[in-house]
Amino acid sequence: MHRSELAIDLGAVRRNARRLLDALDGSALWAVVKADGYGHGAVDTAAAALGAGASALCVVTVAEAVELRHEFPTARILVLGPADGRDVAIARDAALELCLSTDEIPEGVRVHLKLDTGMGRYGLSELPEPPVEVVGLMTHLATADTDVEFARTQIERFRAATNSHSHLTRHVANSAAALRLPESQFDAARCGVALYGLSPFGEDAAVDGLEPALQWHSHVALVKRLEPGQSTGYGRRFVAEEPTWIGIVPVGYADGFRRDLTGTTVRVEGEARKVIGAISMDSFAVELGEEVPLGTPVTLVGRRVTLEDHAHVTGTINYELAVGITSDPRRTRRTVTDS
Repeated sequence: MHRSELAIDLGAVRRNARRLLDALDGSALWAVVKADGYGHGAVDTAAAALGAGASALCVVTVAEAVELRHEFPTARILVLGPADGRDVAIARDAALELCLSTDEIPEGVRVHLKLDTGMGRYGLSELPEPPVEVVGLMTHLATADTDVEFARTQIERFRAATNSHSHLTRHVANSAAALRLPESQFDAARCGVALYGLSPFGEDAAVDGLEPALQWHSHVALVKRLEPGQSTGYGRRFVAEEPTWIGIVPVGYADGFRRDLTGTTVRVEGEARKVIGAISMDSFAVELGEEVPLGTPVTLVGRRVTLEDHAHVTGTINYELAVGITSDPRRTRRTVTDS
């Protein structure tokens, strides 16, 4: 029996892509598959998104893009991160498109100029007269998931700066804006987290018609009863106050189940159970209501156990948890439900 298994439903990725296309109402969907497809597998999720109607792929590095180019020889691929020197030459040879925050435009490669309208990171403060190599104009929204008024301010700044260049492809929206800010759509939207069925708002993804693609399952590898005063795990962070059945699950922070997930809830044979004590590199403990058989299924992520729920416990966002659970082929199966 494997210690744990990930299941990536590529049918869910397809349905999420179509949901985003519906929300975009005619604007193109560009699938963001950086960080190995947010931990879901870049090649497989890219194929699912393209098959559902996405018209381009977005990554952060030229190396990521080249890997995708081998699999998708004709796909439009945009590198969102900075590139210079040898990376520019590689991008040119691989027919990639680059996002630049400088008015020094390399020849022979398609370029998207980025304006800083309020993110305060990469981006030009003013738009130069775009040369022929420039095919797109873009900006990056800082608060589409938290402060829509500031997001609208950014959108209007971008609109005013680019109106005279509307013949170029303009793209602003991320997942949050694509779902709830129609004025952000322009010609295309760069959507990542929602593609995988994760809420950009930290809510139940179903609120926006999204379906999580990731499930993560393990099992109870050991059952024991702690007597009052006995503890489990490093540092004795859980000490039983009364006779307590616990289960040891063979998953830990080396697998992506983080140390700060102590206190979160998983499901043991469908029943909600609290994670107790310190999470180890390769195991953690759950409090059981009674003795259960070895091998009893444990859902870490899946039905009624969401990354959004775990994120609330850790004080982070579902994005960070997702990319920490890498879809190692040795423990991952790809499925395609009806789509």
